Formats: sequence, C-alpha cells, structure tokens
Amino acid sequence: MFSKSKINNPITKPDTAADASAAPINKPAAEFKPAAPKAKPPASILSSDLQITGNLKTTGDIQVEGRVDGDIRAHLLTIGEGATVKGEIIADDVVVNGHVIGRVRGLKVRLTSTAQVEGDIIHKTIAIESGAHFEGSVQRQDDPLNPGSSKKAAAPTAPKD
Repeated sequence: MFSKSKINNPITKPDTAADASAAPINKPAAEFKPAAPKAKPPASILSSDLQITGNLKTTGDIQVEGRVDGDIRAHLLTIGEGATVKGEIIADDVVVNGHVIGRVRGLKVRLTSTAQVEGDIIHKTIAIESGAHFEGSVQRQDDPLNPGSSKKAAAPTAPKD
C-alpha cells in the first residue's frame, strides 16, 4: 500500500553505494546550525511623563502611558489607564485603558472598564467591558485598517433628460 520514499534516504557516494558501511554524505552535526527564529522585540513604552506631538508609526507594539497628540499606527497598541491620545489610531490590536479622542481602527478593539473613547470605532471584532465610557459610532468592517474600505461605492445616477 505505502512504500518508503527515497527522499528520506541518506545521500551516498555512487561508488560506495554497494558498501553497506559507507557513511552518508551529510554535513556533520557540529557544522549545521539551524537559523534561530527572530525574537520579537519588546513593546516600545512611552512613559507617563512623556508628551509627544506628532504621528507615530511602527510595525511593532507600542504601550502609551503618557500623552500623544497625533496619529498612531502600530501592530499592537495599548493605551494605559492614565494615558491620553488625541488623534487617529490604526492597529491590528487595540487595547484602551485610558482616554482616546479620535477615530479608532483595528482588527481587534478592546475597551476595558477604565476606557474613555470619544470618536468612532471601526473594527472587525470588538469587546467593550462594563464601565467603559464611549461616545461615537461603531462600524464593523472586514478590512478596518484600510481607510478606503469605509467608502461605499457610489450608486449609479440616472442620466438627466
């Protein structure tokens, strides 16, 4: 029914194939070093005494404990309990413990019980804990990270006579 594949057999020299004691031609274990997976860098933490005016953009993670006046784009964004962000947030994962004034776009958005959000939330999945304060609208989209995806196709207009 099943047969052993030749792919898993060790490679041998052609002239020593008949010799059963011939060693396979493979690199010795000491020379082979598998590539170590890249370690994920820790989140960048913006401390509570830090105030930033301007936009932040990274492919990594950010934890905001201070104040940011500007837009933030990240992979995972955590807004600390005493933090304030005034601007648009775009991230794969957003966890809000503090105060956000502006639009939030995320694949997964979570407002904890201490969150205060004043602005619209565009998400794929959302969780709002009891006690969170939220003023704005909520809209579900399959691709909330793409600002163009919120625009609906214009309805065709009838020609005027």
